Amino acid sequence: MLTPNKTGPALAMRAAGAITATLTATLALALTLASINALPVRAQTPDPVIAKVNGVDIHESDVKAAEEEAGQIPQMTPDAKREYLISFLTDMVLVTQAAEAKKIADTPDFKKRMEFARNKLLMSKLFDVTGKEALTDAAMQKVYDDAVKQLPEEQEVHARHILIRADAKDDKASKAAEDKIKAIIVRLNKGEDFAKLAGELTEDPSGKANGGDLGFFTKEQMVPEFATAAFEIAPGKISDPIKTQFGWHVLKVEEKRKKPAPAFDEVKAQIETYVVRKAQADLVTKLRADAKIERLDKKDEPAKDDKKADEPAKK
Repeated sequence: MLTPNKTGPALAMRAAGAITATLTATLALALTLASINALPVRAQTPDPVIAKVNGVDIHESDVKAAEEEAGQIPQMTPDAKREYLISFLTDMVLVTQAAEAKKIADTPDFKKRMEFARNKLLMSKLFDVTGKEALTDAAMQKVYDDAVKQLPEEQEVHARHILIRADAKDDKASKAAEDKIKAIIVRLNKGEDFAKLAGELTEDPSGKANGGDLGFFTKEQMVPEFATAAFEIAPGKISDPIKTQFGWHVLKVEEKRKKPAPAFDEVKAQIETYVVRKAQADLVTKLRADAKIERLDKKDEPAKDDKKADEPAKK
């Protein structure tokens, strides 16, 4: 089989999702927002009390919140996990009551941390709201359309090939493989069906199953010798013998076309992520532009003399 320039056997040459990756790269946005794990908020739905600890209610929603916050939980059955989480919540209530008895909530450090947690949750919720408001069908379609316009025009070839393997370092084996390919080309020129011959004679395992069909590929997805021949030959034509690191090939070009853009649904998930994060980044940018931000931990830098700075350039 053929391969991409850097990897192993052939039409692994087209990594899954290569088209999607192109659009994803076009959509890439340099964002500096830190990821936020928001604390869960109890849902406004029927929320039964499942336990009481010294008079404090533990609700069904608390179990879900505990599961989300707990992160990695040891592997266990659903019933065992539920008991584990309820036990955790029970202990949390008991320890919280003990902390309150010690007036820990009144300490400056606790109040500072509580304020930080509140700010973090407010920031997370506003980001969530902002992202959802921005995520309209029209906004996503515009991002897709704009990205498609920026895609470079790239040609693709649809071809079939027949491979006779040979070690490039073994001259005798290489000559024998070349002779076999030449004999196959004679048969093809007499009108024998390429796909049928590929199924019978190719030493590319996947080619035996699909008549040597390589599908569509770009020039960069094939080894240079093969790619050069494929892109020079007109549709319907058969190549001369082609030598690559895998052996000797003959190919037939079926079709040429401009590489199409991926369908919207193929990249919808990336577009959604882009729209949400861009809306969040724009929010932060606007808030910063409208705010008065002072850094008191840095000494003021001396102001530059613009006139003096321009002098060397003028000279």
